[in-house]
Formats: sequence, C-alpha cells, structure tokens
Amino acid sequence: MQIIERFSGLAEHYDALLCDVWGVVHNGRIAFDRATDALVRFRAMGKQVILLTNAPRPGFIIPPQLDRLGVPRTAWDAVVTSGDVSHTEIAARAPGPMFKLGPEKDLELYTGLAVDFVSGMSAAKTIVCTGPFDEARETPEDYRARFVEAIAAGAEMICVNPDKIVRFGDRLIYCAGALAELYAELGGRVVTAGKPHAPIYDAALRMLAGIAGRPVDPARVLAIGDGHETDILGANRAGLDCLFIATGIHAERLADFSVANLEAILAEANAQAQYAARELIW
Repeated sequence: MQIIERFSGLAEHYDALLCDVWGVVHNGRIAFDRATDALVRFRAMGKQVILLTNAPRPGFIIPPQLDRLGVPRTAWDAVVTSGDVSHTEIAARAPGPMFKLGPEKDLELYTGLAVDFVSGMSAAKTIVCTGPFDEARETPEDYRARFVEAIAAGAEMICVNPDKIVRFGDRLIYCAGALAELYAELGGRVVTAGKPHAPIYDAALRMLAGIAGRPVDPARVLAIGDGHETDILGANRAGLDCLFIATGIHAERLADFSVANLEAILAEANAQAQYAARELIW
C-alpha cells in the first residue's frame, strides 16, 4: 500500500473512477469541498466519474440530495445505487407478501413495483430492509426478538444498503447492513446486491461503457471508498485498483496513520488497497 497526500499524481493512470459518496464526498450534512474539487478536476481531463453508493434509493433520487449538500454536478457523470440493483431482487419476489423495514424516506425504492406489504415481519415472505425505522436512536438489538420470529416463519431478507454504519456529521449511525448481519447470525437468509457484491459493479461498468462509447478496461478504473467491508472488498472482488479514504468511518482508529495500521484495518475484511489517503484532495 502507498500512502498518498494528493490524488493528482494518480489521475493520469486512470480513465474513470467509481467513487463512494457518504464518507468520501460528504458526511450527510455538508459536501467535502476538496473532494468535490478533485472530482471536478479529474473530469476536466476528459475522464469519467461514477458515484457508486449503497444508498437504498433509486439513482434518480440522489442528484437533488447532492445539490442540497453542495456537491456540484460537474463532479460526476452518473450515479449507481444499491437501490438500483436491489430493485431487481424485489421485483423477482413481488408481490410478496413483504415487510418494509426502514424509514419513510426510502419509499421511492418501490416505484413501479406492485408489492403486497404486511404489518408484521413474521407474516412476510420477504423483509426489505433499508435501515432501522429510527436511524437516530435504534440499534440492531432493538430488532432481535422480531427477527427471531420472522426467521422461524421462514422470511428472507433483502438488504438494500449493505453499509453497517455511516458517519452523519460528527456521529455514527446504524445502516441496513448491521441489521442484516444480525439477521444472518440468527440463522436468517439474506440477499444483497450492493457493495461489495458483483451486481452493483457490473451495473457501474456498463454505465461507464455507455458514457465512454466503448468497452472499459478495468485496469484503468479506480475505486475510491472509506468502507473496508464494502468499498475496498468490493473493488478487490471486481478486480479494480482502489484508494482507501481512511478517515471516514475509521477516523477514531487512525491516530497511527501508518501502512501497518491501515493494512490491519483492511485485513479485518480480507481486503487490500493499492493506495490510502486521509481524504480525497487534488
């Protein structure tokens, strides 16, 4: 692993980026100006940027959210979300019965789907999990008893956001991935299409090929992210080089910003990165 201070030295070696959003480009409240500047400069070289996010919503929902946070549209070409690729899994199981586990803001996920929602998990064949109902207060343990009942009834779970935690401003909040982890530990079946799994990378590379008007050489694509179990492991599985932005969700663990410590963090997910940086900066 090579620790870098600035991204500009790598830019000439890659034609496209698959860039994580939350933790790299913004923190849920404000955009990181130096990160968005780096993406704008990269695109000004005639290169492409796909924002690759585990957001449990369709890609068309994300641009207005980025606008509100201050991410300029000149920083990216397209957005591919975990919601996009999970939509196929939900459609394959429609009409259900299904249980919708997650906040109301994720309702756009079901656009175009005829789904029979039920009021209790144990009455569902499929639980579609986009996160806790109350992201600000709940933890996975709040769902243990209901999960046990649902598993006994044979319900499977579609995890629409494989992230376990994200940094929201100055605090960490639980995501659907943490709930899915508990569901699997209790013996439940979990289906996932977002990072680190292949469907979202396949979709992103197809998107890149469409934008470029030609096949994409994976050796010229760099993945950027702060999640070792999602962004970095996913890049490894997809055969892509990756840049680990280490001060996202792992900020508290990086008083020692050394190769040895960074590699130890990645090894927890059996992941490796070619490069690491404190932040994305040109």
